[in-house]
Amino acid sequence: MSDLHTLGAIELAALIKDGTVSAVDVTRACLNRIDARDSEVQAFQHLDPDYALTQAERLDQHRAAGHPLGKLHGVPVALKDIIDTADYPTENGLAADQGRKADRDATIVARIREEGAVIIGKTVTTEAAYYNPSKTRNPNNIDHTPGGSSSGSAAAVADFMVPLAVGSQTNGSVIRPASFCGVVGFKPGFGQIPRTGVLELSPSLDQIGVFARSVDDAALLADVMAGADGTDDGVPISAPPRFGAIGETDPPVRPALAFIPAPDWADKAEADARLGFEELVKAIPGETDQVPLPLIYRECLSMHRVIMSTEMGRHLSRYLGEDQPISDALRTILEEGKSYSAHDYLAARDWQSVFSSGLDEIFERYDALITPAAYGTAPFGLSSTGDAGACTLWTYCGLPAITLPLLVGDNDLPIGVQLIGSKGEDGRLLRTANWLVRELAAGDEEE
Repeated sequence: MSDLHTLGAIELAALIKDGTVSAVDVTRACLNRIDARDSEVQAFQHLDPDYALTQAERLDQHRAAGHPLGKLHGVPVALKDIIDTADYPTENGLAADQGRKADRDATIVARIREEGAVIIGKTVTTEAAYYNPSKTRNPNNIDHTPGGSSSGSAAAVADFMVPLAVGSQTNGSVIRPASFCGVVGFKPGFGQIPRTGVLELSPSLDQIGVFARSVDDAALLADVMAGADGTDDGVPISAPPRFGAIGETDPPVRPALAFIPAPDWADKAEADARLGFEELVKAIPGETDQVPLPLIYRECLSMHRVIMSTEMGRHLSRYLGEDQPISDALRTILEEGKSYSAHDYLAARDWQSVFSSGLDEIFERYDALITPAAYGTAPFGLSSTGDAGACTLWTYCGLPAITLPLLVGDNDLPIGVQLIGSKGEDGRLLRTANWLVRELAAGDEEE
């Protein structure tokens, strides 16, 4: 029982379902790990062990009564502290929101609860899910950043405090911390998961993502949250995406992959990251083409900022008063958002579809694109969450992305490998990711 906290979500759900362990056993194991480690890692913002165990006890009673079990029955899940919960506070990483409690759960929280999960606590976010660093440390080396803004969610999963956690991404806030902490980070494409009840930064860019220690576990949690809720206009009514059902199948043929360097890769990539990707491309079975994007794609960095700052300036303007205790970094981006003209903003929005159309042509030939999740390992120190530029284009275009902990830097810290799928092909991306993990593992065994 002592190692239950190290198991994945799917395995835990199966053990609970057949009665091998209880939801209380699993929750207590995770709480013991949190108690042992969180004073150092500082991944959690709000944690009530007694309440978490009460949830687990109710779930065990539910099972004992013979009721149907949900997909996440008894599995602990942590939530980024910008996601509304009716029980725990939701403080958005802002001093002005200390003690804030929402009237109801966010849509995704309600869905997670319906599937029987234990909401174990709220994880640390950076201030308003922007770049100002939080207190969380990288569990691989506490002298390094865990990334942001979903700092606590990534660190909690990486340190085996919880098997699953939810985050959000407006630029690189899922993929980058997953890379830095060495876990799987999955950001479904724009419009797959409703954001109702989640702090609104930039509705044209905000996307929900998940952290797990396997591709299949990430797909399970994303599946539970996906689908229109009738409130978030960004999520159209459509058939369920079936992330897991597609992701766990074998590809009908060997996937065709292309390596695309991140914008500014030549200037910013660390030497060990550059070498790691060169070796990775050689290790993938079959030929992996290198496909450099036209130089115009570097403009996505500035266009993304126009959209993000303009929309943040609008939706977070309530925090701009002179008496509001916000950082200079947050105040700067909110003020900047007021400086752009309607022409600047609309042009940046128009280019989203232009860039996406250009990428569609690449996806006619390739199943997925391989690209860095970050420019290297987690930076030393806690004064920055790292550069999000390796994620910007894919978030700007709303494409599904997943990062896999496949590389290690010279300092023994992880380097994530990001795979990008075409719009609406999230399941296919997960299938390709699973294939890549298996093929690389088989190659290592042969050596």
